[in-house]
Amino acid sequence: MTSPTSRRAPETFGEDAVVLLDFSGEVFHWRGPAPYHFVALPEEDAAAVQDVAREVTYGWGVIPVRALLGGTEWPTSLFPKDGGFLLPLRVSVRKAEGVALGDLVDVRLAVVRP
Repeated sequence: MTSPTSRRAPETFGEDAVVLLDFSGEVFHWRGPAPYHFVALPEEDAAAVQDVAREVTYGWGVIPVRALLGGTEWPTSLFPKDGGFLLPLRVSVRKAEGVALGDLVDVRLAVVRP
């Protein structure tokens, strides 16, 4: 099992992915019941995730993924929001990669089976 945050060579990331995506997005803060930092998937990438959602979701529309930002990899889940998906960025990931609110980040995302 992958540790909460780990290092992996980008060329080996996503070998077991149902869908593998590379995208960029701006880090934003949502002050909902569970405040967190997120990156929204672009529409085209969200559509690719939606195409496989039924076969990979473990409930409530949440999609299991492994994410890679810089050299930090972590397991998480995409949250459905307004027809798209949001990738939560853990504090440990943001600290490890020096990511702040408003930064534009490059992400590699592997949609995986639960």
